[in-house]
Parts: sequence; structure tokens; C-alpha cells
Amino acid sequence: MSAPFRVFRGLDHVPPDFGPSVLTIGNFDGVHAGHRRILQRVRQIAESRGWRASVLTFDPHPTKVVAPARAPKLMTLPEQRCALMRQAGIQQVLILPFTAEVARLSPEEFVEQILIQKLGAHAVVVGENFRFGYKKAGDTRLLETLGRRLGFTTEVISAVTCRGISVSSSSLRHLIEAGAVARAARLLMRPYALEGEVVPGHGVGKQKTVPTLNLAPQSEVLPKRGVYVTRATDLEDNRSWESVTNIGYRPTFGGSHQLSIETFLLDPLEGGTPRSIRVEFLWRLREERKFESPEALKTQILKDAGRARAYFRRFNKWKRPSVLEYI
Repeated sequence: MSAPFRVFRGLDHVPPDFGPSVLTIGNFDGVHAGHRRILQRVRQIAESRGWRASVLTFDPHPTKVVAPARAPKLMTLPEQRCALMRQAGIQQVLILPFTAEVARLSPEEFVEQILIQKLGAHAVVVGENFRFGYKKAGDTRLLETLGRRLGFTTEVISAVTCRGISVSSSSLRHLIEAGAVARAARLLMRPYALEGEVVPGHGVGKQKTVPTLNLAPQSEVLPKRGVYVTRATDLEDNRSWESVTNIGYRPTFGGSHQLSIETFLLDPLEGGTPRSIRVEFLWRLREERKFESPEALKTQILKDAGRARAYFRRFNKWKRPSVLEYI
């Protein structure tokens, strides 16, 4: 029987049995293909040595503390990252609150006080661009040197490329915000998804066009305005629907200052309206545009639905791909 997955939210909550650990360190926003290669190696070492496959990540993102103006938008919340890490075979995660005090730790202090004393690291696996400690003074060479002195091994994993694109959180943000969700799925090894509560809409769709589920997303990174083939899933009972989703400002109805994310289900909604959903973005159909009337918009939505159904018919001729088949 495998050990339960554990998440700790601060050094004071880390138990004495956290180690011996195989540890990787980073923000892991998106938990993309490059991250998965590192997590896979952590799991392999842990299984071979009988140690715990472990991750040290941060909340908030360190840049929000040391250089707020340069802080990136985030694709995933810490809870979402943990769920994806669990799927990748990680056994435990420390979400370290990143504070000014943590930022001031020298590379040596960071390794000795956190990695060794608190987390019992026997092996550390990082990407080739890994930096750590005050003003990012530490690099992989220093980590290897400290490992030899303090008794842990260091393994550096090379970057992953996919069809000529270097896989990174920043490249993914660019693709998603450009609407290239199918390309982003290859780098993520899964479709990009937004999660959040279903919130009341303006009621116009139900009356004049088609009823939709309106999502209040948790992610800071949103696909470009437009219409997408999507899959919606109820986060409470796992009901799932093929769907079409519009991201935009509702120009046909006079426009709005607030961006809306409206999902039209291709099959009737049965069993009650979900309270929270995940919307996976599979393919971009078209730009959002203003129509001359609600009736014209409804006609276009039904055309979009027809194209989405054709997409799913083609898709369903083959088995639904596993995450490994995206890369």
C-alpha cells in the first residue's frame, strides 16, 4: 500500500519523517513537460533508494517579493500544482511561504537550513537553469559543490524542447495568451484548463441565444479572446460535457468592461447546474466579433457547435490520448 500524499504549508509543519528525501525545487507553474521530466527522475531515484519523492515549491512566486513589477501571471494555483505533482508520482510537497527573510538567505544558508536540516535531502534534482539563494547567487555548480560537502547527490536535467519550442512556463504563457491552445497542450502534455466557480451571467444568453455556464477563473493566464472547442467537467462529481467556450466582452450586447468566460454545452445539462467546473481548451475556432442581432449571434453559435461536434467526432475515432502522447 502506497504512502498517502502529503502537503505541508510552512517549515514549522514539516514532520521529522519528511526525509530521507529526493528533492526538486522550483515554482513549477503549469507543471509542464519540462517539469514532468524532472518529477519523473525524482520518482525513479526515490523508488530505487527507498526515499521519499519530494518537491519544494513557493507561494507567492518569489518574483512577487523581490521584484513585484516583473512578477509573471500564474497559470496554476499551489493546490493545482500539487494535484498534478501527485499524478506524476510525487509523495510530498512543501509549499514554502516566500518572504523577505527567505529571500535574504545565502545559497549556503538555503541549502543547510532548509534542504538538509528541515527536508532531509539525500538527492537533489533540478533543471539546468536552476538558481537559488540571495539575488540568485547560487547555480547548479554551487549546488553540486555543496552536495559533495554536505552529503547529498545533485542531478541536473536538461531542458525539454517540443517541435522546436523550448518548454518553459514563460513560453506557455505566451502561447496561451496568443490563443494557441493546441500547441500549448503539447508543451503541457495535457489541455490547458481554467477552473473556478460557476457564477450568474446576465441572463441574455438564456433568453435570446443559448444558455451557458459562466466561469469565474482562478488562473491569472487566460486564452486570447475568441471562441474555442472545449471540454467542461463538474469538479464535484466529474460529469463531463463536450462544449464551446467564448472568452470576451459580449460586443453584440453593447459590450462590457468585465471579461466573461461563457461555456455552451453541446448536450443538455442534466442533474443540476454544477457549482464549480474545469474548462479544457482544445482548439481555437474564431475571433470574438460583434453581430448585427442576437439572432445572428445564435446562428453563429450553432455553427460553432457544429464545428465542435465535428472536432469531437474526429477526435473520438481514436482513443483519448494520454498525457504522454501530447509530447
